[in-house]
Amino acid sequence: MTHQTVGHAHPGDSGGPLADCPESALVPPVRDPHCPVDITLAALGGRWTPLVVREFLRRGQATYSELSAALPALSDKVLSDRLTQLTSAGVIERHRTPSWPPRVRYVLTTRGRALEPVVRSMWEWGAAEQEALNE
Repeated sequence: MTHQTVGHAHPGDSGGPLADCPESALVPPVRDPHCPVDITLAALGGRWTPLVVREFLRRGQATYSELSAALPALSDKVLSDRLTQLTSAGVIERHRTPSWPPRVRYVLTTRGRALEPVVRSMWEWGAAEQEALNE
């Protein structure tokens, strides 16, 4: 039995934007993902990451303190981990200002700005679910 994903291409169907990924792209562990969904999840993976990205999309740039204040339930360790992850993924850049004490500002990259429709879709889907639950 083969695994079928959402958007699985049916015979005669090109699959469109949700075409099935080749099985070789889904073999765990996915350290170098080849499936477009896995690539997106690698950038946004982990609890809190989409909310950190949302803050950057709202601001364009932020200091650690600004992010910590905007997401008070997020621990310092997790915030540091997410900033490192997002920097490694090319979503944000870390800019250190030579001063005393040193100041660091994180800036959203072009690649990070390209995540706006993804985060917006997450927002819209969540808002619709929230509304449905409140009916």
